[in-house]
Amino acid sequence: MNSRLKKIILFTGDFIALFLALSMVLSVRYPKIDFNSQLNDHLGPFSLIFAIWLIIIYVSGLYDLNLRVKGRRFFRSVLSAAAIASLISVIYFYLNIASNVTPKTNLALFIVFFLVIFYAWRYLHQTISHAVPKTGLAIIGSNQKSLAIEEELKKNPSTGYQTELIIKSEVEFSELKNQVENGKIKIIVVCDDFSSSATTDTLLSLLQNRISVFSYPDFYELLSGKIPVETISATWFLENLRENQKNYFNFFKRIIDITLAVLAFIVSLIFWPLIALIIKLESKGPAFIKQIRLGRRGQNFTLIKFRTMKEEGNDRGITLENDNRITKFGNFLRKTRIDEIPQMINILKGEMSFIGPRPERPEFAKELELSVPFYNTRLIVKPGVTGWDQVSGEYHSPTKEDTLKKLQNDLFYIKNRSLFLDTTIILKTIATILSREGR
Repeated sequence: MNSRLKKIILFTGDFIALFLALSMVLSVRYPKIDFNSQLNDHLGPFSLIFAIWLIIIYVSGLYDLNLRVKGRRFFRSVLSAAAIASLISVIYFYLNIASNVTPKTNLALFIVFFLVIFYAWRYLHQTISHAVPKTGLAIIGSNQKSLAIEEELKKNPSTGYQTELIIKSEVEFSELKNQVENGKIKIIVVCDDFSSSATTDTLLSLLQNRISVFSYPDFYELLSGKIPVETISATWFLENLRENQKNYFNFFKRIIDITLAVLAFIVSLIFWPLIALIIKLESKGPAFIKQIRLGRRGQNFTLIKFRTMKEEGNDRGITLENDNRITKFGNFLRKTRIDEIPQMINILKGEMSFIGPRPERPEFAKELELSVPFYNTRLIVKPGVTGWDQVSGEYHSPTKEDTLKKLQNDLFYIKNRSLFLDTTIILKTIATILSREGR
């Protein structure tokens, strides 16, 4: 069972838990009144509450399959999510004059019932998941690729795969055949074909046993959500990046970009003078900073941000961890991503999108193009205010090593971009802002 399916099951269970909690409240509060009529009265207003709770649960990281129900992190995340969702629920009901339902006691009971059901459901799900045998995995080849897969499996034990066999030479193909026929191995990952037709012949003969065969790039992508740039060739791009199939997606994405940018611009504009004043009072220099960045198809554009660094002695070099050029207020702006708000202008001009690879400075990009394979392929799409790399949990500077990691995430997004993935990135970005983990 893959990770996405597991998350869908978790989501479905959470939704049922919300519905059950509401049903229990109505049964306790109105035992002598027709249940169906009460459900009809409450289900409409509570439908939005359900959506709010599910979004908050996701943003709080409670769909992390590696999260242990008995762990402190799970407990803290649940309390945090419940507090935020409860507050929003209270505000909604007491500001929604049009609603016929103003559930003071009902809402309190709903929160209690849901948390009990939620914990029981998550505990049951994790218990069953641990009891289900993991899918047997065989890796053909013993090299850096196989080590990378083993590392990802250790980092993500919830993936449900168990390495049963690592084949170091063609001599061991007989053992592979035995374990496949015995049902111990269902997945085979090819990290080395030993430059021989024997590998292909063996795999073809085993297909009748209902196995799945993955190339290293495909399986690594499945495990990590990244493309292993250092091991793919130009053929990979030709086979996987079918840009003519993204026309409808690009159209709808542009509409969404314009709509959200206009709303964000209008709502935030009233705060711009105050933010600008604090920036200028804390350190000398302009409130806004403009930089030339590389956009789609290598076109330069002027990116606009609130200034977060001191101007004195600033060599415009790479931003480092705990960089002393960043002001106190600038650090706050970075953590909350408020410094990015002026980029709504770039989005409205069509130079950027909300979601996409972060735009690089041309002077850095020119150097990286020479040292990082296929670096310029990230210019296939518009750069974004946030992206798959920004929500990966790691900060990547414009160094060669970090750029390689960044490109792995960027290529994953370019290959798999969709409205669903964009929504996921937006929710993860909100989670990053709330946790103050941005840089």
